[in-house]
Amino acid sequence: MRTFITVSALALALAGCSDDPTPSEVRDKEITDLNTANTDGKADAMAKALQAGDLAEFTLGGKVKGPQGFEVTDAMGNSAGNFADLRAYVACPQGTIVCDPARQAEGTVYTYVFVVYPGGDNKPNKGVGIGNSVSDIERATAFRMTQPAHGFTGNAGYAKPEALAAIGPKADVVVSCDAGKLVWTVSAGDGGNQWEQKEPLTFYWQSTLPPAGPAEAYALDADGTTAMGSGPYPAAKEGVSNACA
Repeated sequence: MRTFITVSALALALAGCSDDPTPSEVRDKEITDLNTANTDGKADAMAKALQAGDLAEFTLGGKVKGPQGFEVTDAMGNSAGNFADLRAYVACPQGTIVCDPARQAEGTVYTYVFVVYPGGDNKPNKGVGIGNSVSDIERATAFRMTQPAHGFTGNAGYAKPEALAAIGPKADVVVSCDAGKLVWTVSAGDGGNQWEQKEPLTFYWQSTLPPAGPAEAYALDADGTTAMGSGPYPAAKEGVSNACA
């Protein structure tokens, strides 16, 4: 069963959601963006809605330093070639200058951030390199996890100004839980601007577990195929819940 947390990129509302949602709120409801509560059912859904956050609206602390440094970069690809650059990092809460998980308190919330760049950013020393090795990306439709979101707090989102810049006001990003994994579905309708070549979008999710290292746990759906990539990923820990599970 897939549970949806749906947000129009026009509904830039993170304020008022300071408390983490409960696992049942994430797992048990289908939530859509409701701009007008014209029925009792819609009013009830609006009152309970869990909205995706906007990364542009809050400040992160220092980054975790891993085997590749403070950021992980990779090409997202498959047997047909490379489709995108992936740049990722994990940050401590605001106010933390040195983000060393070994020195953080139990239950510290870590923010996992992923910048997905369809077609690559043309930097020759990482990721896809100079130009992607497949045809230009015409439509990317989802960024998703392929392994469970261990320690997921229920808070996830994306950089909404980037979605507006890439797709325009029709942009709609759906954050969903699918069998313990997170999916960010990018909907732009059937025509006009799409999430395409050279248009980076940034996604994030929060966990009470620090990264264990890079893992091939992330995928991009684009032009009818799936490209895999590696990014920071937490190991499971007994007693730590996943709000998507």
